Amino acid sequence: MDLAAVFDELKKVMKPYESNLDCTINDTENYSLDTRHVMKNKKPLFFGAVQIKKNYVSYHLMPVYVEPALLDAIPDKLKQRMHGKSCFNFKTIDSDLLREIEKVTAAGYKSYEDKGYI
Repeated sequence: MDLAAVFDELKKVMKPYESNLDCTINDTENYSLDTRHVMKNKKPLFFGAVQIKKNYVSYHLMPVYVEPALLDAIPDKLKQRMHGKSCFNFKTIDSDLLREIEKVTAAGYKSYEDKGYI
């Protein structure tokens, strides 16, 4: 199980959105993006992150928490990877699931744009 390779593939999914977001962490085990939208608590709105954990890699995508309807279009195979309301866990990369996580990330980004967060 090469979690670093899984991390790299998932980071590639989120990386294209970095130009319009703020990268807050970018190292070999953590990658995190915030919007520039400041919330009532005076902190930026979180967009997403990729993190290597002990036995898996987490892909956090806050737009699916803010807009749960984004999950309606994802296949059950990806839903089975969910932990909590906005996190997907991976031990390996499946090309079909990678395409699905790309789709939901794009939809999440668009949702944030539509709401004026980006």
